[in-house]
Amino acid sequence: MKIHVIILAGGIGSRMNADRPKQFIEIDGVPVIVKNLYNFQRNNRIDGITVVCVKEWIPYFNELVLNYELTKVIDVIEGGSTGHDSTRNGVFSLNGKLNGEDLVVIHDAARPLIPQSIINKMLDKAIKHGNACTAIPVHETIILTDDQISGNSEIDRSKIMRVQTPQAYRFDLIHSLYERTEADNLHNFVYANTMAIHYGTRIYFSEGFNSNVKITTKEDIAFYKALLQFDEESLVR
Repeated sequence: MKIHVIILAGGIGSRMNADRPKQFIEIDGVPVIVKNLYNFQRNNRIDGITVVCVKEWIPYFNELVLNYELTKVIDVIEGGSTGHDSTRNGVFSLNGKLNGEDLVVIHDAARPLIPQSIINKMLDKAIKHGNACTAIPVHETIILTDDQISGNSEIDRSKIMRVQTPQAYRFDLIHSLYERTEADNLHNFVYANTMAIHYGTRIYFSEGFNSNVKITTKEDIAFYKALLQFDEESLVR
């Protein structure tokens, strides 16, 4: 069985107000996407990586692959107009490269801190169930609102999970689901798991962690830098 990773780096990250997409911002001299890719580069269960990239930044990213010796990156393809389309492009690019029972891991380029234990537990669960999605319980009180100004009902947080990436799916499952979205002309699913649920697939949760920061704002960079002071595995204990 092969395990292949798709890194979603097709976004611009306009909320960062930077001179480059957020995945290419340097932290301690290293681009975020490189820090991200190292997590999968050093995992001996991962066979290859496809990066779905902003078109204008593909030449720059190819230089990063060479300079940082990211040998598991075997393909770089252009992103789509939405996150859904970018993921679809990545999945469809694997036609003829993977068998149905192989696993596809999908991960945000802007989430650079992923301990090896998180990756491995997710892979084990996906092998068992056909899919796995990192997720964490919700501890805050959740109030339902229809106007973002007021609310009058509480949601039972014991029935809610916060979904993260990475996520993993059997190739035959994820490929067939994206074929269905094409046939139905649906392109706005935020993550593959919401698409899977839409078509009746039960999603299995794998252990996530609170420090799985997605770098979206400048405050997130400060938070990520603070986390680098800790051993990564201590963040999930």
